[in-house]
Amino acid sequence: MRKLMILCGAILCLSLPAAAQETAAAFDAASTAAEPAAPQSMSPSERDAWQVGAGFQYQHFGVFGLSFHNLGFNSQVTRYFNNWLGVEGAAEVGWGHTNTTPAVPRSLVANSFFIGGGPHIGVNTHSRVEPWGHVLLGLEHLRFTETANAALGSNNAFGFQAGGGLDFKLGGHVNWRVQADYVGSRFQSTIQSNYSFGSGLVFGF
Repeated sequence: MRKLMILCGAILCLSLPAAAQETAAAFDAASTAAEPAAPQSMSPSERDAWQVGAGFQYQHFGVFGLSFHNLGFNSQVTRYFNNWLGVEGAAEVGWGHTNTTPAVPRSLVANSFFIGGGPHIGVNTHSRVEPWGHVLLGLEHLRFTETANAALGSNNAFGFQAGGGLDFKLGGHVNWRVQADYVGSRFQSTIQSNYSFGSGLVFGF
C-alpha cells in the first residue's frame, strides 16, 4: 500500500509541470486572440503615396457656336491609398483666340480655366512605363473679350474630364507624363464635347 501511494505521488508531481505548461500556452493563445487586429495602412507599399505634376497643355473647344483652341498649363496632385487607387485634384488654365466667322467678325480673346477632382487609377507594372486613367468633375470657366456683335463675357458651367496616359520613369521619384482627355462642358443647358493633350513632369514623395 505504501509503495502504491509513493507511485501515485510521483506521477502527480510529474504531471504538474506539464499541466502548468499547457495552461500557460492556452492563456497565451487566448490573449493573442483577444488582441485587436492592427489597423490597415492607408499608404501604398510599392509606390509613392503622393504625386505632384505640372506641364504644358493643348485644348480644343467648340462652344457658343465658336471653335478655338487654347495653349496653357496643367497641374495635378494625387494621393494614393494603395498601390493602384488614388484621389486626384487638378487645375488647368489656357489662353487663345476664336476663329473669325460671319457671326464673329473679328477674333476674340478666349481664356479657359478648369478645376476639379476625382478618382485616379495607376497600373503598377513594375517597369519603367505605367499606364493610368482618371475621371474629374468640376467647374469650367470661359472668358471672352466683348464686342458689339458678340457679348459673350464670362461664363461658368459644370465641366468634366475623362482620360489617361502614360508615366515614363526617368529615375528616382521623377516621371515624364503624356496624357489625353475627353473634355466635356455644359454651357447653355447642352453638353459640348472637346479634347485636350498634355505633357509634363510628375514628382513622387
